Amino acid sequence: MSPVEPLTARRLAALLARDQVDGRLPSVAAGVVRDGELAWVGSCGDATGLEATADAADVQYRIGSITKTLVAGLVLELRDEGRLDLNDRLDAHLPGVAYGDRTLRSLLSHSSGMHSEPVGSWWERSPGGSFDDLVADLDEADAPFPAGTTYHYTNIAFGLLGEMVARLRGAPWFDVVQERILTPLGMHRTSYLPSAPAATGYSVDHFAGTLTEEPSQDTGAMAPAGQVWSTVADLARYAGFLVAGHPDVLAAPTLDEMATLQSATRTGAAGGGYGLGLRLVHGDAGTLVGHTGSMPGYLAFCFADRSRRTAAVGLANGTAGLRCEGLPVELLSTLEECEPTLPEPWRPTRAVPGRVSDVLGVWYWGNTAFGFSWNGHEVVATGLASGLENYRFVLGGDRLVGTSGYHHGERLEAVRNDDGSVSHLVCATFVYTRTPYDPAAPIPGGHPTR
Repeated sequence: MSPVEPLTARRLAALLARDQVDGRLPSVAAGVVRDGELAWVGSCGDATGLEATADAADVQYRIGSITKTLVAGLVLELRDEGRLDLNDRLDAHLPGVAYGDRTLRSLLSHSSGMHSEPVGSWWERSPGGSFDDLVADLDEADAPFPAGTTYHYTNIAFGLLGEMVARLRGAPWFDVVQERILTPLGMHRTSYLPSAPAATGYSVDHFAGTLTEEPSQDTGAMAPAGQVWSTVADLARYAGFLVAGHPDVLAAPTLDEMATLQSATRTGAAGGGYGLGLRLVHGDAGTLVGHTGSMPGYLAFCFADRSRRTAAVGLANGTAGLRCEGLPVELLSTLEECEPTLPEPWRPTRAVPGRVSDVLGVWYWGNTAFGFSWNGHEVVATGLASGLENYRFVLGGDRLVGTSGYHHGERLEAVRNDDGSVSHLVCATFVYTRTPYDPAAPIPGGHPTR
């Protein structure tokens, strides 16, 4: 661990202590991650049911819906292997279930319209039933929304996705999590059921301030929505994975896809939204990706700032009181203020691919000039007058495809003259020429009168 400076540690500890007091949390533990390493751990409160000497980073708490991100990762891994398509209907993999016409993408992004909770008693405080019991009670006639119309958080979706993963892999969903995510990432203190040392979960009487122990159930078929237990140290490893990916789990481009906004509400869009199994939250200088978690007696958060290569994780053993989105934003803002992220060093280009060298330099869209440059990974198009970045293109095989800006997803093509030289560039009918309105190039609408 490369620890933060003492003043930084003090300010982080003060933030955590304030949440513990204001939220009346029996105990809370948190950590910040920098460049994949746990850089600070703090804890407040002593009502864990453990000895005071317990290592705060090694105490298990229930992580609730952070479990969903593990299930989502397994679904994306199956997609990357070609075993499914995110636009598949659910009943292509779980025949006969209600909501079978919803796509896997809509389940992952909470845009399926299905109701949020299973029929019956509150599943989070009740012994879990079988998958057959779960689907027997589903009634899509009660769906709050048609598919695809809005974000509506649903725990049921992840119960269904967990079962789908189990069937496709031929093993219980958590066994697949263990094999394909936890073991490669070294998360040896993350488990389906609690493993000592583990904090006891409590609710707090609003007026008396006394503690009531909450039940800790095996939630059965609903377990993929919120069953798992973990520690600050393990969540820090997971947060590092959310920043950079892992070759034995998911590559960074797949995590990019998971962290791309898929759904939001009209009121909630300004504060964030939902990707593919990942919650998106606005930080002070960009988007944080991860998830919050809650189960009776427990609260959790795990959010990564991928651009700064930092993350914040936190666990508490209270039913309410932890600011699961606000506190990670403040922890990471404080870390950045005290110890700013160092950018990756610039390195000279060793070789420029031929497809890239063809498009470098100054190009005009009408009279508007852009500089197309190569940063070693992408072609970056910057407005020469504004100095602002407009587009990026990545080379995939022999194609340059937009990764940001208006041309995101569109192909940039170099059109050649008879002698093989490049005449102009075209991207989705936008024509870029070496001189303004080059008369040798086909200008949409014709050439303006000079």
